[in-house]
Amino acid sequence: MSQVSRKTESIVQGQPTRDGAGVNLVRVLTHQWQRRLDPFLMLDEFRSDDPNDYIAGFPEHPHRGFETVTYMLAGQMRHKDNAGHEGVVGPGDVQWMTAGRGILHSETPEQVEGLMHGFQLWINLPEKNKMAAPYYSEVPAKEIPVITTEQGHQLKIIAGKWENTIGPLQRPDTDPIYLDLTLKNETPIFIPLPKTHNAFIYTVTGTPEIAGQPITARRMAILKNDPDADGVEIKGIAGDHLLVLAGQPLQEPIVQWGPFVMTTREDIEQAITDYQEGRF
Repeated sequence: MSQVSRKTESIVQGQPTRDGAGVNLVRVLTHQWQRRLDPFLMLDEFRSDDPNDYIAGFPEHPHRGFETVTYMLAGQMRHKDNAGHEGVVGPGDVQWMTAGRGILHSETPEQVEGLMHGFQLWINLPEKNKMAAPYYSEVPAKEIPVITTEQGHQLKIIAGKWENTIGPLQRPDTDPIYLDLTLKNETPIFIPLPKTHNAFIYTVTGTPEIAGQPITARRMAILKNDPDADGVEIKGIAGDHLLVLAGQPLQEPIVQWGPFVMTTREDIEQAITDYQEGRF
């Protein structure tokens, strides 16, 4: 079977910023790219061994209209929300939260020193599900399949599938793919991607080549939507670490005001009113 790789369309440098109560992070996917990378709305990476960069965490705040996926590589974060969910997300764990019609939650570091490293991804919900009941799921590291590919690389399947191995997180409308790839040698690997999906790759460490183009750490490579391509080729050296993400676009209006993402301005104004009047 022929393998035609998508090419890189744009290279995006992650921007340092602060969020929550003063957490230092790198914002990779911003408003600018929401239409292009539909259904993905945001990607943040937080990585520091200085407690001053993360200890204050993210005090209680609202969300409506989308899903958050928190993936930890190091450190621990406690989640607590007003729907009665509480739990600790530790190294290798994933938390998937559907805000739906509204939720108030906090994310608080469960440590006072050491490395805190992870990612938060926002995925849009289709209009029909934006006012659904909130949903919360914790997936411990032991339930997320990690395989060794034919080329000898390590692949963790958070969402989507790889050959016959299916990740624990599946969504019907956006059909997300979320892969954590660590290269173990210089043999190229081809990652199949549906032609319908928008896709991007984020380099965590190293300088791997995406379809022949080197992408340094903390940069996102947006992949071209090529009807002739059926995936993407990645090549690097042992230790290169990447996230591969792809999703089925919803092709609906995106109207965002802070932590609310709806399809009309009227829905945003209603979300603000509902939050102010305690209806979340």
